[in-house]
Amino acid sequence: MSYIDGFLVPVPDGNKEAYRTMAAKAAPIFIEHGALRVVEAWDDDIKTGKTNDFRTAIIAEEGEKVVFSWIEWPSKAVRDAGMQKVMVDERMKPDGDLPFSGPRMIYGGFATIVDEAA
Repeated sequence: MSYIDGFLVPVPDGNKEAYRTMAAKAAPIFIEHGALRVVEAWDDDIKTGKTNDFRTAIIAEEGEKVVFSWIEWPSKAVRDAGMQKVMVDERMKPDGDLPFSGPRMIYGGFATIVDEAA
């Protein structure tokens, strides 16, 4: 089964296009190094939770949106090897300031346990 890297990222609303541009530049690099799919999804319908929610998970501030993204890999082994290559790929170096708050980004790797499609 596939392996998923998942991310929640706080992005100032005014940085949407800068974030999209950065993500669009990075996506083919992940694919070149073995990823099957890269998805970046912009906050559109996030409800406030009674205990926790997407916004509180990343300590989103006023005027920030949540980006929910994931990278699908064919296996954890391919992900581990590919991620090592991505981290040293010169094309991944930022051109300037990042358009999001890196310290509040949360991420992790997930082993797929159900995968259904229409």
